[in-house]
Amino acid sequence: MQQPATAPRWSLPRGRPAPTGRGGRRSFLSRLLAPVTLAPLVLALGNAVAAPSSAACQSSAEWPLWESFTERFAQEDGRVVDFSVAQMHSTSEGQSYAMFFALVANQPERFERLWRWTVANLAGGNIAARLPAWQWGQRKDGSWGVLDNNPASDADLWLAYALLEAARVWKKPAYETEARTLLARVVQDEITDLPGLGKMLLPGPVGFVFPDQKLWRLNPSYLPLPLLRRFAQLDPKGPWQALAQNTVRLLGDTAPRGYAPDWTAWRVAENGKGSFVADPQLGDVGSYDAIRTYLWAGMTPTTDPAAATVRRQLGGMAQAVEMAEFAPEKVQTTTGSVQGVGPIGFSAAMLPYLLTDGRSAALQLQQKRVQARLLDPAARLPYYDHVLGLFGTGWIEKRYQFLPTGRLQLRWEKACTTATKR
Repeated sequence: MQQPATAPRWSLPRGRPAPTGRGGRRSFLSRLLAPVTLAPLVLALGNAVAAPSSAACQSSAEWPLWESFTERFAQEDGRVVDFSVAQMHSTSEGQSYAMFFALVANQPERFERLWRWTVANLAGGNIAARLPAWQWGQRKDGSWGVLDNNPASDADLWLAYALLEAARVWKKPAYETEARTLLARVVQDEITDLPGLGKMLLPGPVGFVFPDQKLWRLNPSYLPLPLLRRFAQLDPKGPWQALAQNTVRLLGDTAPRGYAPDWTAWRVAENGKGSFVADPQLGDVGSYDAIRTYLWAGMTPTTDPAAATVRRQLGGMAQAVEMAEFAPEKVQTTTGSVQGVGPIGFSAAMLPYLLTDGRSAALQLQQKRVQARLLDPAARLPYYDHVLGLFGTGWIEKRYQFLPTGRLQLRWEKACTTATKR
């Protein structure tokens, strides 16, 4: 998502090429959320998790943060709405994340509604014909529809992943068929061969390749290793293993001080050699996009062959959190200079990394920040803080974990007799 790092990520346009052109919202909830208390977060990976009760098979009632998210941002028809922007928009990213969380919460009906809304409104009813558009909302003339027709590859990967895992745990093979269809289009439309590097994921099909400059714009936060491992297991002959290897190189080459940039670029010089360079539009800033890179690194299983390397490559942010007691809002990745205080979502996003990397003091401090603010109903936190909070605390609480194969290990599976056994 491309935008100035000084402004909130969730309220700005993605920075894609202008839409080529092509309703309804629910009224905003007037009542405040009832106060809830976040259960103590797990402090070590080895801590035992209590066996969940049979109620864990039924609903997300025991996940207060997900409940608050669905009440504030999710419509009954399956649309996720960000009311903080003028267009009251929905994005393929928002839909994909919500599908993942619905899976973690064991809510198959909500998952189905989210997916069907996505197909009908973002993919024109046919994912075999096109990838979902990135942005849908209210147009300037008051009508509702697609605002940005260009797909977003990170959302496409998360949609496919959620479908694959839903097919497995809920025994719905149709979801796997749709996931395969999505991934085939990703390979066709969003994966390219970069000279001197190999397979790489473009942020979208249009607007990120500049042949006259021999330059390709890329986003490091679009490439969670566990998802790539899962796709490689599904399709061993596909590009996914090579893409995972090149992701490790991308993260290392673009983080000389241990900080990931929001955006980067691959440029081929006159001598034919390629290298990663600062993004020509946004430079070397790391902020609202890049925070997810540390999140994915922290959630990558320690037994993944690239896990230790990636954590080492991205260690600058953890060190900054230890020294300043908060994650900075903005970083210049080439110099390591930091600026501002990141929002509470940044603290939540850093929890898996701090835990996996054994930084217990910094972890406990960030946990206290998260406990104090993330579920405060008076805070009315934005969409993106909620999302980062769901990812970070959900993983810390072991509601879900990624296995080395990329498959999900869901806490509720152990309590549900119908769940697929490994």
